[in-house]
Amino acid sequence: MKYVGVDLHKQTISLCVVMQKAGQRIIVKRETLRCNEPRRIQSWFRRLGAFQVTVEATSSYEWFVELVEPLADRIVLAHPKKLRVIAESTRKTDKLDAQVLAEFLSLDMIPPAHRPSPRLREHRALVRQRQYIQRRITSAKNRLRHILSHYNADVKCLFSQKGQAYLNELRLSAADRFVVRQLVASWHHWRSQLAEIQHELRKFAKKAPEAEREARQVLETIPCVGPVTVEVVLSELGDVRRFRSQKQVAAYAGLAPGIRESASRTKQLGITKEGSGLLRWVMIQTAWRVVGKTRRWGLAYERLKTRTGAKKAIVAIARRLLGVMVAMLQSGQRYRLSSEAWA
Repeated sequence: MKYVGVDLHKQTISLCVVMQKAGQRIIVKRETLRCNEPRRIQSWFRRLGAFQVTVEATSSYEWFVELVEPLADRIVLAHPKKLRVIAESTRKTDKLDAQVLAEFLSLDMIPPAHRPSPRLREHRALVRQRQYIQRRITSAKNRLRHILSHYNADVKCLFSQKGQAYLNELRLSAADRFVVRQLVASWHHWRSQLAEIQHELRKFAKKAPEAEREARQVLETIPCVGPVTVEVVLSELGDVRRFRSQKQVAAYAGLAPGIRESASRTKQLGITKEGSGLLRWVMIQTAWRVVGKTRRWGLAYERLKTRTGAKKAIVAIARRLLGVMVAMLQSGQRYRLSSEAWA
């Protein structure tokens, strides 16, 4: 069996082939190929015979995996964060990176990364695009209000029909009027884009398999959880069965506290903020809503706040709320008041 390590870049890939003979690892082939030559890449792998291959799960691995998957006996996605031996190496070259990956694969020591399904990748693309558009809308609105604040002319109803008429009649400098016109045009553009992406997400949800439809229905029973939160949680978590514990879920969302140990001393750090930033953001926003509108979550927040302060307390609520969501998705059970015992 041959073991192939792949160091993948935008334009080239570095390949190293390792075999085990008499208990020793031997490098039998090295190669550098261009990414824009898929037929040559396939031909090179086809000539290897039986092989396993590993590549780091960077942002552009999918095209390579789909290209080589029909030929390989096994493909392993390497977790870049956990494979620190490459990142921390003082002698870091493409050839060495590919060699380390190949040797780790031959020893079955590659820390695996999760590979989302095609539907999950589409779901994430749509949800993240909606979030991108929403940020553009918020940015345009904030900049408009910032300009009007220089004239002491900001009003609460600025983005209503009445507010837009007020804006058109307002006396501004020529430069500010030009910027305002562009910002208003951008605001209208991004609003139309938001309507389109929301329509596309509704179409996507209608084609969902039964398990995904049930997951949506389960999450919608939680107080203060709306469609945006549901879509973000489902698209970012994917199949919740892959998480063995709620600590893993919290770590995936970057809501788990870091720890530093030295000898007999242990220091608890802030949250890691690793993993899905979008999931972390939506859980914090949802936590603020539930503590303000539900009694039990609100009381839990107040108890934590007196001990740790407001910021740490709301992060703790977000972490526990995410745990409730995952438990509900794993069991298929809808939200009940007893579920708030998690708080």
